[in-house]
Formats: sequence, C-alpha cells, structure tokens
Amino acid sequence: MQNWLSRRQWRSVRSIRRDFRARIDRFKRTGKGQVRAALLGDPEVAAAVSRHAAETGESESAAWARVRTYVEEIVPDFNLLSYYRLGYGVARVLVPLLYKMSVGYEARAALDAIPRDSVVVYLMNHRSNADYVVVAYVLSGRVALSYAVGEWARVWPLEAVFKSFGSYFVRRRYRETLYHRVLERYVQLITRNGVTQGIFLEGGLTRDGRFREPKLGLLDYLIRVKGEPGFERPFHIIPVAINYDRVLEDRSLLRELQPEAERLGRREQVREVGAYVLKVSGRFLLRRARRYGRACVNFGAPLDVDAWLAARPGVLQLPKDERLPRLKELADDVMRRIAAIMPVTPVPLAAAALLRHPGERITRAEWEEEVDRLRDALHAAGAHLVGEERTNAEILDRALVMLTLRRVVFADGDAFRVDRTQDALLGYYANSIAHFFDVAPG
Repeated sequence: MQNWLSRRQWRSVRSIRRDFRARIDRFKRTGKGQVRAALLGDPEVAAAVSRHAAETGESESAAWARVRTYVEEIVPDFNLLSYYRLGYGVARVLVPLLYKMSVGYEARAALDAIPRDSVVVYLMNHRSNADYVVVAYVLSGRVALSYAVGEWARVWPLEAVFKSFGSYFVRRRYRETLYHRVLERYVQLITRNGVTQGIFLEGGLTRDGRFREPKLGLLDYLIRVKGEPGFERPFHIIPVAINYDRVLEDRSLLRELQPEAERLGRREQVREVGAYVLKVSGRFLLRRARRYGRACVNFGAPLDVDAWLAARPGVLQLPKDERLPRLKELADDVMRRIAAIMPVTPVPLAAAALLRHPGERITRAEWEEEVDRLRDALHAAGAHLVGEERTNAEILDRALVMLTLRRVVFADGDAFRVDRTQDALLGYYANSIAHFFDVAPG
C-alpha cells in the first residue's frame, strides 16, 4: 500500500512539473525533521540558549524546550501536491471569481537575466491578506514561493495549510531575543540553500492606503547570509507592487485608525464578517455576484544585492546599531522601486479625482476632466496605468461599478451624488497612487 502511494505521489509530482514548469527549490523538499535537527544542532542557537539562561535565570533545559516550541512553530512542512493541487486549484477558482487578474508590467529582460543559481527574494507591498494568494497565483508557472506569514494565520486550518505551502510564521511584535535568534537562523538556513521567498517589506497591512515604513528585521537576516564564509551564490531582490479596485478588508483596516472606544467589539466583527460571507455566498449561488474589479501585480527590475554590498564595503561587519541604518537605505530603495511600478487601477484613479472635486455633486463631464488631468500627471511620473488604451469614459465606467455597488456615489440625473461620509474610504484607494502626484490626496 505504501509503495502504491509513493508511486502515485511521484506520478503527481511529475505531472505538476510538466504542467507548470515552475522552479521548485530542492531544499524545500527536505523533510521537516531534517530542518528541525539542523536548527537544534546549530552552534549559534546553542550559544543563544546559554545566553538566555544566564540573563533570565531560566534553566538551560527549559530554554531548550522553549527553542523546540519555536522551531516547531516556525518550520513548515512543504508539500508539492498541496501547493499546486490544493493551493493553486483553489486560487484558480477564487481569484478569477473575485477579480479580473493581470500582470500590468514586468521588467522581463532584466528578470530573465538573473542567473539560475541566484538566491531570489520577492519584496512586496502589503494591501490585503489576498496578496498571498494573488502573487502565488501569478507566479505559479515560474516558482513556488515560501512566504513569511504573520501570526494572524496561526489558527486551524490556516496554519496547517500555510505550512504545507512552505510558508513560515513570524511573531511580529514578540521581543524575546531567543525567539528572534531561532527565527534568524531558520531564515538564513533557507536563504543559504536558495529557497525563493516572498516577504512583505512593510511588515503588515496598510491601514490608510499609504505605504508604511519598511521593517528591517527579516531583511537584515537575509542580507547577512552574504557575509558568511564560503557563500558565493549571487543574490537578487525583485520589487513587487500590488493594487486592487477593491480590498476585501478595507473598512476593517480603516476602523483600526479610529479611537479604541469607537471600534467594533470582537463579537460585532465576527458577526459582520459572517454576514458578509453569507451575503457574498448568496450572490454567487443566485448568480448575481460581480467581480471586485481589477487586481494587478507588477514586477520591477531586480536589485543586485552583491553590487549594492560591493559599493558599501564592510557594511555587514558593522554592529547592529550601525548596520541597520545602512540597510534602511536598501529598504527605502526597494520601496521607491515598488512605488514606481504601483499599478494604477480604475477605482484609485476615480477616487483621487473625486477627492479633488469639492461638494457632494459632480457631473460626469467634470469627473472625466479631472481623471484626464490626473492621467497627464501619471504619464509625466512614468506610472503604469491599467487599461492605458482606454478612454477616460471607459475607465470611469469600470470604476463606477464598484463605487456605486458600495454606495459611495449615486446616479443623479446627468451627474452623481457623492457620499462624503465615505471620504476616508475614497482616500484609502487614492492614497495607493498619491505618491505619483505633487499633492497627496486623502
């Protein structure tokens, strides 16, 4: 029976390779037990345990028990069949149901020139929890990504699913030095072995639609592999920009900007999410569901980490408090590259135009004129407009599908009434492209 299962699994693996022709990093197929053993046998982890025991008074046996808990939590159990048969299968159904999906721009020649033996890390902005699915879906024919995932997904069954996809979990606000040493050594282990990773450089979802300041922890772990003796593989960072006409959790994210007393309680949030899921499910069952407009992913030219380090000799040998400000320069450079290739989808463009028009009523002609002015500014800034070939009227028609569905605007004869109580929502979308303009909206 076991041999039959092995033969069947191997046939499935060969079928996946034939269908997708994706790059599957060899180390990802290493058993979880081997990776766990490598971490538990790491001399630097052992040294961290001794320091932890000396500093906290905790016994070394208790500290090692803590380390084993961290290792079990962090290390994934990648399953090729789960990634492509389950993950891609679900994404292939859900993504086209929810969005019209596209890659608007990619620096194809530069991306193709990356050496085959290079370590590649995709650094991206973070607008929605759907980002994990959307980017993996777009890259499914090229590479199987290992994501750094926040603790929000450490619930059943998401934890098991993400781990089977090769993702590892990160405690974002957990300050214990021992935990971060274990996480660091795991990230460096997979980086050293060429695992292709996807990391949200901002460290969390944007709450107001603007870019957040980049987080340096994981980036520091990654880059310092280049300072290890004997590590000769080239290293490239690929900037990725993601934007949507509708972010599923936009209102929930905006609420987090409100004072604590004004936010919904946990029970109300669960009730609201449940009602939303039931409503959307009903629409699909009755075949009245509409897609949420465009979701677009753009890929910029890769950044050569070796060249960046060569221009800054000795940066990896600096103490942490001196090294991180230098790495901040790298992180800021990547964020600028992400900003430069941010897709401009119809809703953010239409929202930006509305926020520049005072009053609660706007004619169609006025709206189209404002869109036209913004398009001129976008062209001057070198922005990538989704549907560049379309007229202002066609772009506005696409944005109106979502804006009227969400009751932000209402038809009023030859004009539209704007619900100004929802300017924060308009600002959330307009802020995703605000950096292209001299005056940021919202």
